[in-house]
Amino acid sequence: MSLERFKADVTPETVIAALNRDGAVIIESLANDVTIDRVVDEFRPEFDRVGTAVQNDFNGYTTLRIASVLGFSPTSADLIGHPLVLEVADSILLPNCVNYRIGSTSGIEIHPGEAQQVLHRDDSMYPLRVPGVEWQFSALWALDDFTIENGATHVVPQSHLQIDSEIVPVSEEIAPATEESVQASMPKGSLLLYLGSAWHGGGANRSAHPRMALVNTYALGWLRQEVNQYIDIPSDVAARYPEHIRRLLGYQMHGDDLGHHRTDKVNSAWVTDWQRSGLPRE
Repeated sequence: MSLERFKADVTPETVIAALNRDGAVIIESLANDVTIDRVVDEFRPEFDRVGTAVQNDFNGYTTLRIASVLGFSPTSADLIGHPLVLEVADSILLPNCVNYRIGSTSGIEIHPGEAQQVLHRDDSMYPLRVPGVEWQFSALWALDDFTIENGATHVVPQSHLQIDSEIVPVSEEIAPATEESVQASMPKGSLLLYLGSAWHGGGANRSAHPRMALVNTYALGWLRQEVNQYIDIPSDVAARYPEHIRRLLGYQMHGDDLGHHRTDKVNSAWVTDWQRSGLPRE
């Protein structure tokens, strides 16, 4: 089974239907080369500075990773806050929350010689599954051409449908066989969307060149963020972003009760009107 792929002019409704059916979908060449190249240029110094810090059996030993990219890559906001992605997020997440926010934002550069990553679910840091509720979903932007040879991401189509009909701990889940996965080959500037409950993993890079991606997650607004954006990104940096990006970073309440802060502590990044659950498409 292959992943469905669409051109950049696809409607959000078509993307949402395919994502709900298959757990993942590809939109080809959604971002232009100018935007992608700027993101790559902004990522490079951070990859060189700290990219090896979290190398391990899971992340790989010839893969570079960086986190909280809005702290040093202003252009990445154009991808993280892309209108199509946010319309998909509205459909997937807002049925179960007042508003949603970023769980994590990561740059990943897989270098030649890296082995295939173990298949996993991105939302496995949350201990339980509730049938019919997605904790989060992911957007992976190809900052290089993704090919079979250079480690295009593996996805197991329709693996999100394997969730049991009752609440279960994630510790009891068994990963599917690698042979059940397909690779998301796609040109530079393309987008792979996949649900947090879909099994996937980075591919083995058997080419002579690295391949780079931006991967960010969007999670229900009442969940704890995977990466603490308030610590990683200084509030004065966050304040420079437009409102919809500040909301995604978490600078808003969730309903009447979650996320209070002292009113005498002025924070220029904070958005006071929590009732606007839909994000403005600036």
